Amino acid sequence: MGDTELRVRHRPRRRASVVGVLGEILITVGVVALLYVAWQMWIGDWIIGAEKHKEASALSQSWATASPAPTDDATPTPEPTETAAPVETVVPVKGQPAHGEQFGVMFIPRFGPEWQFTVAGGTSRKDILDQGEIGHYADTAMPGQVGNTVYAAHRWTSGAPFDPIDKLVIGDAIVIQTQDGWYTYRFRTLEYVQDTQVEVLLPVPQQVGVEANGRYLTLTSCAPKLNMLERIIAYAVFESFTPTVDGPPASLAPPTVGAA
Repeated sequence: MGDTELRVRHRPRRRASVVGVLGEILITVGVVALLYVAWQMWIGDWIIGAEKHKEASALSQSWATASPAPTDDATPTPEPTETAAPVETVVPVKGQPAHGEQFGVMFIPRFGPEWQFTVAGGTSRKDILDQGEIGHYADTAMPGQVGNTVYAAHRWTSGAPFDPIDKLVIGDAIVIQTQDGWYTYRFRTLEYVQDTQVEVLLPVPQQVGVEANGRYLTLTSCAPKLNMLERIIAYAVFESFTPTVDGPPASLAPPTVGAA
């Protein structure tokens, strides 16, 4: 062995520069940030969404399979006559729910057979929207009531219930199930507004001072997904009510591909 080998063996290590260390830290932070965003936007949403679908399905099934209210057997059922007018289905309207109370399940067949989320009273973030629920704006109409029944949900994080809201097609069914039955609305149009345009909550959306003479439904969410200053609004009109005893309505069937 010569001096050359000894010099190589005992050559001092190069000291890490401040710039190099800072670069490695920034790379690490960037990777962690990317992983966090991936969790929030895809993995976490998928897991939370699956849990919320399961919860909504269980609630829906509990209502659909509940025993009907007992009837008085002593009261005879009147026989229909040729001159009898057809009986119009009465549309029941529930009272305003307490804050956080789950009173419905929303279905939008356009979004797939598994898409179903519980609906709760109120639109606060921490205890409703961030929990993956659809929130009902307090003091707006209830399902089936004359006026405007309005709902909010996230488009990203917390299961992202309204992520596909911009995929709605005119005529798509938006169905809300309660203990009484299913309320079917039909989608009509989308609109983009500033977050200050609260006129979308009016009894007739965007019509100040106009008294409602119909039944409307409005969905609200962020647009674009990460922009808190704008909202995407979906409007729908009431079509029909199907009592629980009659079973699920035809409006829950998947839409025809490409149908408008």
